[in-house]
Amino acid sequence: MPAAITLSNLQKRYRALTALDGVSFAIEEGDFFGLLGPNGAGKTTLISIVAGLVRPDGGTARVLGHDVITDYAASRRLLGVVPQELVFDPFFTVRETLRIQSGYFGLSNNDAWIDEIMHNLDLTSKADANMRALSGGMKRRVLVAQALVHKPPVIVLDEPTAGVDVELRQTLWRFISRLNAEGHTIVLTTHYLEEAQALCKHIAMLKQGRVVALESTDSLLARFDAAQIVLHFASGRLPDALRDRATEPDAIERSRVALRLHSADEVETILATCRAAGAVVDQVAIERADLEDVFLQIMGAAPEPARAVLQ
Repeated sequence: MPAAITLSNLQKRYRALTALDGVSFAIEEGDFFGLLGPNGAGKTTLISIVAGLVRPDGGTARVLGHDVITDYAASRRLLGVVPQELVFDPFFTVRETLRIQSGYFGLSNNDAWIDEIMHNLDLTSKADANMRALSGGMKRRVLVAQALVHKPPVIVLDEPTAGVDVELRQTLWRFISRLNAEGHTIVLTTHYLEEAQALCKHIAMLKQGRVVALESTDSLLARFDAAQIVLHFASGRLPDALRDRATEPDAIERSRVALRLHSADEVETILATCRAAGAVVDQVAIERADLEDVFLQIMGAAPEPARAVLQ
């Protein structure tokens, strides 16, 4: 069986800017896969190539074995994409919008599935409302519904919860988790790393158009420091001798600084170093490292090719 999405040496340049620099990995069927990286890392360009909206300068992309360029129609039918931007037609109601989207895929008499989607996204009460009358959060729900009308086996969510309320996040993730449990492959890009940690089984991190991490979420968390010590300074600042331990280099001048911690034995050494430098620590906390800490460590390092095999 082919992978849900297969990327091989994808390259894309925009004049002097290299958006993708030889990206290669595969996402297996049924996975819940996180695609993470800072702004400008190449995530949206990658998704646009998979969706057939942008042509790569080199390499190939396939959806369930179908090339996104030479077999575009088949690959697009297998894919549902929720874009970042709130794009909508202001002249139709929610139900009309979903019926029209169904028609793009040659589907008629699709109202039963449309009703189920609207129910699961709490859109039923807005079914006959004009798109112009909806709030931003409701428009976002309609975008998700549009991506699902043809029951695609592969669903790509590009920042689906950006700027939306907690209720929508919970509603969306319940429905998407159900679809994943039923066998749909989910690909998520998000800046909410706690969402990625809770939902995603595997993660790829992009930096400057290259893959710098590629493995299971559990393996990724285990491979990096498992804990950190958080210091709050009543006076003074982090001693120079401890600066290389800071999880956020930009935070070393602040009163609150998190440091990587390899073992509990290091706590007293760290505090003694602060005292010797004249810094007064009035609060100390030991925290388990999370995906955000891992992300900051990886993004703070020089780009290197990631391991090619998911663990």
